Amino acid sequence: MQPRNMSMSGVVDLAAVKAAGEAKVKAEQARAEAARQGGGGAAPPSSLVIDVDEAGFERDVLQRSVEVPVVIDFWAEWCEPCKQLGPLLERLAHEYNGRFVLAKVDVDANQMLMQQFGIQGIPAVFAVVAGQALPLFQGAAPETQIRQTLDQLIQVGEERFGLTGIAVDQEAAGPEDAGQAPAEVPAGPYDALLEAAVRALDANDFGGAVQAYKNVLADDPANTEAKLGLAQAELLGRVRDMDPQQVRDDAAEKPADVAAQIAAADLDLVGGHVEDAFGRLVETVRRNFGEDRDAARLRLLELFDVIGPDDPRVVAARTALARVLF
Repeated sequence: MQPRNMSMSGVVDLAAVKAAGEAKVKAEQARAEAARQGGGGAAPPSSLVIDVDEAGFERDVLQRSVEVPVVIDFWAEWCEPCKQLGPLLERLAHEYNGRFVLAKVDVDANQMLMQQFGIQGIPAVFAVVAGQALPLFQGAAPETQIRQTLDQLIQVGEERFGLTGIAVDQEAAGPEDAGQAPAEVPAGPYDALLEAAVRALDANDFGGAVQAYKNVLADDPANTEAKLGLAQAELLGRVRDMDPQQVRDDAAEKPADVAAQIAAADLDLVGGHVEDAFGRLVETVRRNFGEDRDAARLRLLELFDVIGPDDPRVVAARTALARVLF
């Protein structure tokens, strides 16, 4: 498992683009048909960022993806990281000037789309290229890393599917676009440290990543990105040298061994079995008292930080933890 809010390594796997040849042919046919029908003219800047719902998804995303990569931002009003990532993606959509289109999906109003994409936490960013869905990243990320991801996505679109983007008619800008650039997202004072943490994570230097996040939190204890990153880096550091089979055998053979259950919960989470990890630790808290109970409870709180406080699985597990504690 890579950290959900930061890691961008391997975000576009060319091998995962299934049936690329067929998709490219379909894309070329669709573009040719649009040209025959008089389409293909320059688009206004307002069309670079669009709100998409379930009813218009096929038209606004799937059909559009045969001429330009469509980046999908799954967000919600209550999601604090979404409020940081959304404006940044919108600014980049205008800056890239038609090389990709940004589609914004409110998950609260479009639960079916969220389920179809298998999204377990937001913000989550996907792309659709010539009808093919690609996961990009989940959670907040530094601008430099997002740019690298977008550049790689655009390269995939051009080389594998022949997508060259859309022409943008700047003279057709509406009142909201005229005479002004998209709102700038100022660089934060800790961007360099956060990017250093990302580089350390990508190099499997979990100790270096932990220290970089701690440096941010020393000055800004409420920094959400650093809190998430620290919890994730510490988790990855803990499981790096584990023998997964041995850990699982110990947990199965020693249900009363709190340390064994805690180690298995770490592996559960890294393997993507979030509910299993939470359930294991809630049960361990229920069974124990004193220092053992406190150890399981504290590890569960640390794993909550890995996933993020707004995730519904965290909310449910907090409720279950409260029931066994009180």
